[in-house]
Amino acid sequence: MTDDISELTARHTYGTWRAQRGWKPLHVTKAEGCHFWDASGKRYLDFSSQLVCSNLGHQNQAVIDAICAQAKELAFIGPSYTCDIRAKAALKMLEVMPKGLDKFFFATSGTEANEAAIKIARLYTGKHKIIARYTSYHGSTAGSIAATGDLRRWFVEPTGKIPGVIFGPEANCYRCPLQQKQGTCGTACADYLAYMIDHEENVAAIIVEPIVGTNGVLVPPPDYLPKLAEHAKKRGVLLIADEVMTGWGRTGKWFAVEHWGVTPDILTTAKGVTNAAMPLGVVATSRAISDYFDDNYFAHGHTYEAHPLTLAPAVAAIDEYKRLNLIERSAKMGELLGQKLKALAEKHPSIGDVRGLGLFWAVELVKDRTTKEPFNTPQDKAQRKPLVIDAVAAEMTKRGVTVLAWVSHLVIAPPLIVTEEELDEGVAALDAALTIADEKIAAR
Repeated sequence: MTDDISELTARHTYGTWRAQRGWKPLHVTKAEGCHFWDASGKRYLDFSSQLVCSNLGHQNQAVIDAICAQAKELAFIGPSYTCDIRAKAALKMLEVMPKGLDKFFFATSGTEANEAAIKIARLYTGKHKIIARYTSYHGSTAGSIAATGDLRRWFVEPTGKIPGVIFGPEANCYRCPLQQKQGTCGTACADYLAYMIDHEENVAAIIVEPIVGTNGVLVPPPDYLPKLAEHAKKRGVLLIADEVMTGWGRTGKWFAVEHWGVTPDILTTAKGVTNAAMPLGVVATSRAISDYFDDNYFAHGHTYEAHPLTLAPAVAAIDEYKRLNLIERSAKMGELLGQKLKALAEKHPSIGDVRGLGLFWAVELVKDRTTKEPFNTPQDKAQRKPLVIDAVAAEMTKRGVTVLAWVSHLVIAPPLIVTEEELDEGVAALDAALTIADEKIAAR
């Protein structure tokens, strides 16, 4: 029956971000805590929280109970009405959002949150250009994919995205796009974005992941975000922080921007807000922006905006983050995870870099540590060439640990409830699987 379910799924539903031939998804039957099980009964440690979203661990009971209770009380009411849970969710957001972000639009995904943020920025400023960064991912719909720098944008150009998005360099201190050295560069990557604003004109906003997510967990230098925020403010340009992955304790703070004392004009988030048990995206805006729409038309909305079943688990999830002290725990366990991953780098010549913050880490693989040449490139992935990183991840899966792999790195982001024993289990599987990459170097 397991093969039947996988075959039926592949035959009649689309697998995302892939050519469809050969797709045979793992048939999962249950999940609990940091693990899930396939139909054969094999247990897997979820070392990336699925898509960096199951922060509380699978099947958190308080979240599940909140969904069930809300379904019995009021399963749906349209967005032109209100209900108790909508007000409760807004008040609960105020408890944890960066101060100054106090009005919310409730969407149903991180993609839709970024779509709304782009539209809000354009309406508020009266300008149309959006600056994004080349190493980035902001979603799949026309606006958010237009602001995405990675290879997923290539396939929808030109008709599948909006015009008016331009790209600048990311903050990547391991492989600097401007070929600078950290400590002597003066954070030139931030200054370059200011240069773009000055020479482009009509720029409404800059959108950034405070820590780049899927594309490598790129942690910026300490002065990067404050400097970028100042550049934007000085020029009347909004700063949009995409915290879809980095929010909800993932980096050891409620939101990553808090590490640098920056409050963006707009913050978008999703994933961990409901522990991924229901699809909710949140757009948080400053009071200056929300005041503008008191007398100007807010030209956005959809049927499932502020859906009661998506809001109830958000309230419960925030209470669970607090009850379990998971923000502080993420910071503490993240330091431990970082130490364990860096110890692997001493052992495996295929590891070029280990970087992260909280329980959000990347292990980047290279052919040569001196040149930093990766085993594969985005072009390789786009052309469906075999990737070394996929072979490493597949070996980990055989050993009962699943992990998110992308082009040349692994994203290590276990649930925030992870124990030290579970960290050791995941790192041991990675240790064994890295032999595949090491042997590629030895064979050169």
